[in-house]
Amino acid sequence: MKTDTDLLWSPGRRELEASNVACFMDYVNNVRGLHFSDYAELWRWSSTDLPGFWSAVWEYYGLDTVTRYDEVLSDASMPGADWFPGARLNFTERCLAHATDARPALISVAEGGTSVETSWQELHRQVADVAAALRRMGVGPGDCVAGYLPNLPETVVALLATAAIGAVWTVCSPDFGTPSVLARLRQAQPVVLVAADGYRHGGKTYDKRPEVAELADGLPTLRHILAVDNLFTTRTEPWPTLPGREQHAWSELPAAESPLEFADVPSDHPLWILWSSGTTGMPKGIVQSHGGIVVELLKALGLGADLRPDDRYLFLTSTSWMVWNFLVGGLLHGSTIILYDGSPTFPDINGAWRIAAQTGATMVGVGAAYLAAVEKSDTHPAAEFDLSALRSILQTGSSLPPSTWRWVHDRLTPGVWLQSICGGTDICSVLAGGTPLLPVRVGRIQCPALGVALASWDPVGHPLTGEQGELVVTAPLPSMPLHFVGDPDGTRYRASYFDTYPGVWRHGDWVTLHTDLSVVIAGRSDSTLNRMGIRMGSADIYDVVEQLPDVADSLVIGVERSGGGYFMPLFVVPTDGVAFDDGLRERIAKTIKLRLSPRHVPDVIEPIPAVPRTLTGKKLEVPVKRILQGSPITDVSSEGSVTHPEMLAWFADFATRSTPDK
Repeated sequence: MKTDTDLLWSPGRRELEASNVACFMDYVNNVRGLHFSDYAELWRWSSTDLPGFWSAVWEYYGLDTVTRYDEVLSDASMPGADWFPGARLNFTERCLAHATDARPALISVAEGGTSVETSWQELHRQVADVAAALRRMGVGPGDCVAGYLPNLPETVVALLATAAIGAVWTVCSPDFGTPSVLARLRQAQPVVLVAADGYRHGGKTYDKRPEVAELADGLPTLRHILAVDNLFTTRTEPWPTLPGREQHAWSELPAAESPLEFADVPSDHPLWILWSSGTTGMPKGIVQSHGGIVVELLKALGLGADLRPDDRYLFLTSTSWMVWNFLVGGLLHGSTIILYDGSPTFPDINGAWRIAAQTGATMVGVGAAYLAAVEKSDTHPAAEFDLSALRSILQTGSSLPPSTWRWVHDRLTPGVWLQSICGGTDICSVLAGGTPLLPVRVGRIQCPALGVALASWDPVGHPLTGEQGELVVTAPLPSMPLHFVGDPDGTRYRASYFDTYPGVWRHGDWVTLHTDLSVVIAGRSDSTLNRMGIRMGSADIYDVVEQLPDVADSLVIGVERSGGGYFMPLFVVPTDGVAFDDGLRERIAKTIKLRLSPRHVPDVIEPIPAVPRTLTGKKLEVPVKRILQGSPITDVSSEGSVTHPEMLAWFADFATRSTPDK
């Protein structure tokens, strides 16, 4: 019998019979009389009978005992779908529904520090105190409260307090440059700024109080600043006076005089503003709703990731990445969420696994680049740390090389369920990801998420199976944006997703949907490589090149020239101690030719000091492509929104030297 060498994990009896999604299937069978023999049948129903599926999710998670609605979906058009009209519910109220539970709600860890637990009762009390303070400041439904905060318990409390009173939350991590923060918050027009005095990262501390003063000067709508002492105390290191703004110390807020009241808001009331990367223009302010986020994250984390109340859920993230919101969504399930303020590579490459062991994490979310870096370090986390509690890893951000899939199962935590997930800020959720009902194979996302009418389309809108096409979603999702900030007629919203296929969401990724429902993402479709008429994803190149021991990182760009030509350079960061020479250049080219095809061999292979990325770890393919096509740096990236910004000038110089025919 031939061995399936790509099979990494298979569901056992518990997953098939007692996982959340298995219990959900029993529920719809018992209550609705619908029987589904496998995940494929369940997904097809969920993505075609939207009222049936989403009403079942609503009832399965007890929302029918909270509020009634007039209908599930009164308008199914995209954009403009109207979900659960008539329903009234509050995100914070649903997050705190487990506030009497004996397990901790939060576990927080500062870099190099010990774990601090916050009980559900204490979380409820803190939210009540901050909500009362915001109300005293005159904040009401529809006002914006902004955070300039790292991944702290105070950040979670500030979000929940803001949502509790019906105000709109937004946050920027303090590792963003001040111009980048202002490019976002000026659009949001906050009346209150909740700001930390600084943060820790990589063994260093960063005092951000001068930047808070700059933000206050640059936000004319700001009336109050709520100061969080993270690095210092007000007694030893007082905050500077910020003229024209009332300042309040978080640590000195009085206790609420009355019980916490939740604003009674409709399902489509704005909950928060998430931000696009800002690397290809002005950041888009994506507004999502209370009801849409509640029902979506109940479904995505519960029926997809199989998150349970007894889980300890850690995601290595900054507050500016949507997975931070995805982490907070664990509270909807009564799970304990773990907040880590620091670098995953501190004090060494295994910093993340040290935190996971320290906190007893059962589910850990990480970016693909981090997993690949740990693999290359040739360490053995499972041998060094007690990761026996860890049952699942969520991986996102970009695709994983095949060797990294195997390394996770063989060397990180043998037998762990690796859930590769694809989604986005746009929906604050998952389009394709994991299910406990299907096997995991190398290089394959397990399946489209429930409720997601995911498809692969060719340029004229014909569906493809087993072939690469545009990732589209042909039916609405509850967490799709209500609108963009500053886009009153929806022009920018429509242009972002619906111009290519009117009425159908184009996500901007190349995808292959296989007959077994497994999914392969091959990179952004707006940064596609197209050699001799053959389209390919940049991920194909990275999977091969970055497996070479002499290559630490890489960036490949396809540039259409004005005269009809095509230029495909590959930029390579050599591993520390490795000299880049013609020998290495030839090895890279030969490996690509043998592992992929002669069409994949780049026109030039050039060494670079670093690959610029968004602050959430995505390679800057599209901005660099635009620079190589002649766009000014200021037109393609806002200051403070990328790592290694000095590289943009390097690429601009390279463009003048190497691509004269733009």
